[in-house]
Amino acid sequence: MLSTKALGEELKNLGFTFYSGVPCSFLKSLINYAINELEYVAATNEGDAVAIASGAYLGGKKSVVLMQNSGLSNAVSPLVSLNHPFRIPILGFVSLRGEPRISDEPQHELMGTITTHMLELMKIEWEYLSDNIREAREQLHRANEAIHNQCSFFFVVKKGTLDNEILRNQSGTTSRNVEKRQKLHPDENPSRYEALTAIHAMRDEHTIQLATTGITGRELYQIEDAECNLYMVGSMGCVGSLGLGLAMSQPHKNIVVIDGDGSVLLRMGSLATNGYYHPANMLHILLDNHAHDSTGGQKTVSDNMDFINIAASCGYARSIHVHTLQELKEQILAWKTEKKLTFLYLPISRKSSEQIGRPIIKPYEVKERLRHYLQKNFDPFECDSD
Repeated sequence: MLSTKALGEELKNLGFTFYSGVPCSFLKSLINYAINELEYVAATNEGDAVAIASGAYLGGKKSVVLMQNSGLSNAVSPLVSLNHPFRIPILGFVSLRGEPRISDEPQHELMGTITTHMLELMKIEWEYLSDNIREAREQLHRANEAIHNQCSFFFVVKKGTLDNEILRNQSGTTSRNVEKRQKLHPDENPSRYEALTAIHAMRDEHTIQLATTGITGRELYQIEDAECNLYMVGSMGCVGSLGLGLAMSQPHKNIVVIDGDGSVLLRMGSLATNGYYHPANMLHILLDNHAHDSTGGQKTVSDNMDFINIAASCGYARSIHVHTLQELKEQILAWKTEKKLTFLYLPISRKSSEQIGRPIIKPYEVKERLRHYLQKNFDPFECDSD
């Protein structure tokens, strides 16, 4: 058996200090080590874990994701449409449930035979994790070299590879809603472009803006292609999790997540994770037009949702229905002043910009530019102020 503590210490020595994942019995020891010794974010699904770890990478941390292979299918979307085009490397550990000729539950049978093939199809380098510490150290150094070259690397972990690591008492992180405002009067229903223009006008040198997939990112790019912006081009529903990882790794920056109703509905579990970890420097703005505008205007089910109560029950400190652009600006300013995890809900019209273009800058160039911006604007005295 491989010493989990020795493996974890070697990872820490290589700079891997941020973990996110979903539990698996084969990986429980490594998860316990991460919880005991480092920074671990418990995601509600594996795709969110990938996005959270990717956000932490944007913020300057080397990140690890942990998952059962049954959840690898949940992670395919961000792995192929976020990590690949943006060249965001993450180190992964995925268990091998359903290994051929090893007795396991029937739901793991097919995944056990295709796990490594899936990694290869996604162009992710992988190795079976050795249970010998000397060999495992060599493997980790190869993986670290891949990460340095902006390529993700996964270890496939067989049953019984890791020895036991006892989970210490976990300290709870209670978060609760302190302010909730439902709809009070008729909505102004501005266009998305008008709303994005108002949001962008409120930014300062400490602000990072993440725009969700589709027309939202394209319109923000059209308003101004700023080095503090990131435009999602895939991985629909992951922008909130990406924002969480970035907010946790850059606590002195203002992280503004601009989301859409279709995106939020796709991965609503991420709201619970955001609320539980409640980074005060994160503002989550939902622009709701009740439609999948980027794909032809098909209706979503958002007009049947009470997003204000949902965000409040998930632990967002402030959950506010915003009626006008002026009120939107006032609430952004209030968040900057009070600094609590805040959810702003703004109904918008279904009107989109005519002849809207697409960013000509490539996703990986956006990523590199944003990381450079964060490094350029890093203030060591801010970190000492705590």
